[in-house]
Amino acid sequence: MNLRGLAPFCIPCLVLSAGEVREEILVVVNAHIITLRDYQQAVEQGSAALYREFSGQELDAKLRGAREKTLQGLIDSFVLADKAADLGVVISDEGLRSYVEELKKQNNFTSDADFERALKGSLGIGLQAYLDRSRQDLLKQEVLRRDVYSRVAVDEQELLAYYQEHRLEYRLPSRFRIRELVLPKGVTPEEQKDTETRLAEIQAELKKGTPFETLVKYSTAPSRSTGGDLGWLNKGVLRPDLEEAVLGLKPGQVSAPVTTDKDVYLLQLTDSEMDKAKPFAEVRASILEKLQEPKAQSAIEAYIQGLRIRANIRYMVPKDTILKG
Repeated sequence: MNLRGLAPFCIPCLVLSAGEVREEILVVVNAHIITLRDYQQAVEQGSAALYREFSGQELDAKLRGAREKTLQGLIDSFVLADKAADLGVVISDEGLRSYVEELKKQNNFTSDADFERALKGSLGIGLQAYLDRSRQDLLKQEVLRRDVYSRVAVDEQELLAYYQEHRLEYRLPSRFRIRELVLPKGVTPEEQKDTETRLAEIQAELKKGTPFETLVKYSTAPSRSTGGDLGWLNKGVLRPDLEEAVLGLKPGQVSAPVTTDKDVYLLQLTDSEMDKAKPFAEVRASILEKLQEPKAQSAIEAYIQGLRIRANIRYMVPKDTILKG
């Protein structure tokens, strides 16, 4: 909430109209205010887990620490937001929406409504409140990236070493690409004999060097129209007996016939990507951030402390009173 444009108001209570007191103001940070409701909501969201895990004096101690951390976090968020404004840092609505859409995708949420229900269940806040919080977090990250992280040096060999040691974190799903040629197994002895004859002819053509996709004209599967190409398939998607036959091949090779209840399959492996990791160049930026963060912790604290000193922070209610809850 911004003080500009609010009138009239008193300290420590915000008065929206004559005689009507709505909010108690705890702290003023530059042109922003932290109200009792703001603070209580933040404390509740951050302390829920403590009530489940602790009790008695230990709980009181943990809660006081959480309350102090929460209050400082609220103050710092405004201090950093003002610094972001000074630096010209802006998180656009489109950028924020893209960030949230990526979160939804990672957690398999197909709609805003599903995402919001999860937010209310885990954090006790709605989507708009989460968007506001995310914008503050992204502003903070960008300010620290520009003014702190960019000055923390990480050797290129250190980045490469981390990548090699943590390749499993960057592993891509194993996948393969195949062509299929499907013949009906047949029900009657005559039909089965016809299939065996056709299969023998196809295998003979393959031995002569006839391209597999040319012979797919004999297939009865819908993939016939695409030369039998099934595109890229993640490991574990294909039925086990067919996948087992495929994984034993090298690109270009054709499997032995695989017979199912209704059909006979010939499969050609055209390409595969097994146990591959994202390229170093693609993940370098995220590794750099990971390695910079622990090195930058002391620098971050000193930087934020400097912003606090230069900020106009006024406690309208004594800090000890606020922290008692």
